[in-house]
Amino acid sequence: MYRYTESDKQFVRERANEFRGQTARRLGGELTEDQFRPLRLMNGLYLQRHAYMLRIAIPYGQIDSRQMRKLGLIADRYDRGFGHFTTRQNLQFNWLSLSDVPDILDHLAEVEMHAIQTSGNCVRNITSDPMAGIAPDELLDVRPYCEALRQYSTCHPEFMYLPRKFKIAMSGAQEDRAAIAFHDIGLRAVEQDGVVGWRVLVGGGLGRTPRVAKMIREFIPLDDVQSYVEAILRVYNLHGRRDNKYKARIKILVGALGADEFRRQVDAEWALIQDEKLDLDWVASIAEQFEDVDFDPNAAQFIQHQERRLTDPGFDRWMRMNVTTHRVAGYNGVYLSLKKTDVPPGDITSDQFRGVADLMDRFNQGYCASVYNQNLFFQYIRNEDLGAVYDALLPLGLATPNIGTLQDMICCPGLDYCSLANASSIPVARALNDHFANLDELYDLGEIQLKMSGCINACGHHHVGHIGILGIDKRGEEFYQIVLGGSAGTTDDDYPAVGEIIGPAVSQDDVPETLERIVDCFVENRQGAETFLQCVRRVGLQPFKDFVYGA
Repeated sequence: MYRYTESDKQFVRERANEFRGQTARRLGGELTEDQFRPLRLMNGLYLQRHAYMLRIAIPYGQIDSRQMRKLGLIADRYDRGFGHFTTRQNLQFNWLSLSDVPDILDHLAEVEMHAIQTSGNCVRNITSDPMAGIAPDELLDVRPYCEALRQYSTCHPEFMYLPRKFKIAMSGAQEDRAAIAFHDIGLRAVEQDGVVGWRVLVGGGLGRTPRVAKMIREFIPLDDVQSYVEAILRVYNLHGRRDNKYKARIKILVGALGADEFRRQVDAEWALIQDEKLDLDWVASIAEQFEDVDFDPNAAQFIQHQERRLTDPGFDRWMRMNVTTHRVAGYNGVYLSLKKTDVPPGDITSDQFRGVADLMDRFNQGYCASVYNQNLFFQYIRNEDLGAVYDALLPLGLATPNIGTLQDMICCPGLDYCSLANASSIPVARALNDHFANLDELYDLGEIQLKMSGCINACGHHHVGHIGILGIDKRGEEFYQIVLGGSAGTTDDDYPAVGEIIGPAVSQDDVPETLERIVDCFVENRQGAETFLQCVRRVGLQPFKDFVYGA
């Protein structure tokens, strides 16, 4: 994991101290809210319905046990005892007092964390594959390149005031676990003639105008990634619309120009800076900081837990659903489900912060990763330790064996917190979990990605859910549109797609029954081991419309 240099530490401390002065001027009446707003947004601080919300950066999802414990302290001391993991691998606290935020930023600086550029019209937190470095299907460990781009984009003077917020994702494996097709820039490691480089996608995004990113480069060398990203940002900064925030994202510019013309303009800019290669020796030095994990050479010989799996159904379910393969024999990846049925998706309590930190030190060499679908991930669990990890996660409420099921939904905070929301999300999530509580039935259904947003900004990624739910305001009442057939596009067969609305919005009380009908339609039309998404793509939307609304 990347460790701050003394220069990094000084910069974050000075930035926190600067914000302390700005906050004092706001509290003292020297700054109006309009004057203070851009200053707080540059430090990840939002004013929501009930309180201030601070979004803390977790670069490419990597976090260590010191940081996890510090988040638990902040949750206890300054929030209401919990935090919320987001779809950008970040962590949010939702119940803060403005006067406490400078102290919180100082606490974060102590453990090499901050909230810089988690908001505002700048390059936001770069996201990546939580399995980076351990995935069996990995072509390239992208974490050092994520860090290189993070350092390049942090407080870059030309790109701090872009037309709109800007999001980058990187993936180095055959399976895309970072949703790169729905980012402003998506970078995927590919191999061409035996050489590893990058495929470049541009103009993806969700919100009011969901778009699948366009590929503008099939291949660029590894050391060209920084200059090519800069060329893209230059074109966007010059031509992106600033007169209308709803048309300011790069996806609108790519759509207006067309992919070919956008590529031409990017290449023209790139020609001016193409000689500015990324120093791969420097990247290698960063990579060394991600290689401080000691793998046990005897791990493959450790027990496989077959006897316990035969006698402990809960453990067997957890092994099937929450444990995944690893590139090193005898090791496993383990998902910690933040989708316990009676808890808002993505929420984590202060006790869980501390409990996870202890397990990170005990079993996972001090590390953890956040996942864009609002779970956590242990990367280095030995076969021998799986039973003990499960036993320790159970009392923490983090061993629910529902990864990949209908219960494993993405859900934004919705109207409970967000001032932009039109409808609630958390109560609907709870009602759906109550309705679909039988795990064995969910296992029979197979993978169904359910994603829910409380407004059109799509923080819950509803556009790309196999089933998507969008909350809307209908004459002062909360209603919900149902979307089917979306996908973030994890593999070549599971291509990225924006789902389609199947009919009129339904009331909040009718959402569980509506999804029940959708599931019934799937069961009736399913062929063999076909997945839900495969079935929708084969039969189309009409059978589902008929089941929901009547033929």
